[in-house]
Formats: sequence, structure tokens, C-alpha cells
Amino acid sequence: MSSLEELRKEMDAVNSGMMDLFKKRMEVSAAIAACKQQSGAPVYDPARERTILAAVSEQAGEGLEDYARVLFQTLFDLSRSYQVSKSGRGGALTAAVEAARDNTPALFPQRALVACQGVEGAYSQLACDKLFAAPSIMYSKTFDGVFQMVQKGFCRFGILPIENSSYGSVTAVYDLMKNHNFHIVRSLRLHVDHCLLVKPGTKPEDVREICSHSQAIGQCAGFLATLPNVKVTACENTAEAARMVAQSPRTDIAAIASHNCASLYGLVSVKDHIQDRENNYTRFICISRDLEIYPGANRMSMMFTLPHSPGSLYRMIAKFAALGLNITKLESRPIAGRDFEFMFYLDVEASAQQPEVVKLLGELEVSGEYFNFLGNYSEV
Repeated sequence: MSSLEELRKEMDAVNSGMMDLFKKRMEVSAAIAACKQQSGAPVYDPARERTILAAVSEQAGEGLEDYARVLFQTLFDLSRSYQVSKSGRGGALTAAVEAARDNTPALFPQRALVACQGVEGAYSQLACDKLFAAPSIMYSKTFDGVFQMVQKGFCRFGILPIENSSYGSVTAVYDLMKNHNFHIVRSLRLHVDHCLLVKPGTKPEDVREICSHSQAIGQCAGFLATLPNVKVTACENTAEAARMVAQSPRTDIAAIASHNCASLYGLVSVKDHIQDRENNYTRFICISRDLEIYPGANRMSMMFTLPHSPGSLYRMIAKFAALGLNITKLESRPIAGRDFEFMFYLDVEASAQQPEVVKLLGELEVSGEYFNFLGNYSEV
């Protein structure tokens, strides 16, 4: 029986042989990249990869076929990356990112025409006022309207809530992302403090119905649970709820909204700080039609699809881990019409000033799956 030392020497010899073969394989990959570039063939060839995987699985035999597939899938990823770097084909995205990085003005605009969902007093408007010194605001009833106003050029920017620290993602916004062309140029964390607003003279015990946006209702679930006999009605926006209460002839209706709405619509707060958590923040994104990367941008967002196969998400995440990039959010939403398949949304701490990051974006663009770079921006 061989000793551990002898087995390790044998393993070292195997590793050395594998390294020689690996270098040879990458040399052939570079030659293939040159041929593909000359013929215009895509880097990613899924049919070819499937053929190889079937062959190596059979060659590995029972007990090792799964390990062989993982090994060769990793080799495919490395080969595609190497082919992109050798061919210089980062695609249109690489050029667009570099142009935006180099040509975007040094200062974020202080005056702009901005689209917000809701009406005056909405939290989106408060976020807008935090981002811009003197914005001109156009309101939309829906989140989709904000996307449309920016995409069609009616407004240069749009403000949208994307997630809340206590109630999670604003799924309606995520579901709309795949339907529109836009880029994120800034994000903001806004402290959200909800109040129960009523008409002057209405007492808390008089309230029989409370109106607000579904996110605000969720953020105040604990408070609402203490009011079992009160009807809770979801509406388009917290500020819209406040305006509706102010205009209603009823005196038994209330709204969950901000203190700012109380002064705007002539209401009074009968209960402050009704959110479940004092540390309640909503994250807003500022979108534009054009890709703009302002100095100091240190966060990237993207959305993509993956093959409906084991390990595909792991291999995607590994690409970021290999560069030491910290993923701060990973969200998935079902793809309509495709059972149990998902669109992924990813935030990562990264900058277009890093050449290796721009190179990675180029690789992801030509990976064969759907990939959309949403922007490189800073959060304030």
C-alpha cells in the first residue's frame, strides 16, 4: 500500500500534467478565438458545449460523470473568457461603458425635469428633492408611467422606489424593469417615517378605514394589527391616500403617509412613527435613458437570465467572487410564459474605473444568455 507521501508525489505529477494540458487547451482556445473573429462566429456555442459534455460524461463513467461535467463547464467558462480577451470583442457594452465613464460631466445635475410616481408629497418627491437642488417634477399615476416618461424623452430623469429595509423589494418596479430601456445614474436611501393622518377633529377611535400604498401598509403591519375592526385599503400612493382623505366627505377615514402630507393637504397626525421599525429606509433609484457614469460611482446593477440547469447561478456568482467583488443584492423574478425560469437582478460593489470589471461586463454581454447592464452609480 502506497504511503501518503508517495500518493502526494503521484498527485503532483498528475497536476503537472494537467497544467501542461490546460496551457495547451488555452492556446487552442486563443486560436479558435482568432478563427471566430475572422468568420464572425459568436464566442458562445451552446450546441458544441452540450456535445462535449455528453462525451465526457460517458467517458468518465458511472460515479464520475457529474464531476466531469462540473470540471468541463468550468473550463468552458474560462475558455470563453480567454477567447473574449484574445479577440478583443467586448461588444457594444464595453465601448458604451468606457464612453460614459470618460464623457459624463463631473457633477451630477442640480436642475432637471424629473418624473415621479404619485402626487405632491409622495415619498418619491421627497427623494427627488434630496437628489436635486431645484427639480421640475412631472407626476405619473403609475411606476410604468415613470419608465415611459424617461424612455420617451419627456423627462431626463425618473425616481422609483426599489426596496424597503423592513418590507423588502418593490416587486412591481422589478417586474417592469425588463420591459423598458433605462439606466441607473444615482440611488438614495431615504428614512421613511409614517403617520396616521386624519381630518381635523377626527379622533383615532373614529377611524373605520385606513388607506395607503401597499408598501406602507406592509411597513406598518404591527400597528394595523392592533386595529382589527378597521378596513385597510391599498391605493396608488401614500400622498394620493392623504389627498383622498382630505377630499372625502367622510370623517371616519385616515391615511398612512408622511408629516409632509399633513401640511400639504390640511390633515393632522393622530399617531406618529407607526412603522414597525424606527430604522425604516426605502431605497430609490434615479433612472435616465442614456448611460451616464458620474465620478465616484461605486455600485453596479445588472439583470440577466441563466440556463435552467444546475450550477448556472453558482458559475455566474463565481465570476464576481474571482475579482473580489462584493454582491450586495440578488433578486429573482419569474419570467412570464416560462415555467420556473427567472430573471435575476444583481447589485455589486464595483466601478467602471476598474479595467477588469469592464472586461467582465464584456464577457457577460457575449455569454449567450440575456444580459442587460443597468448602470454604474453612487448611492447617497
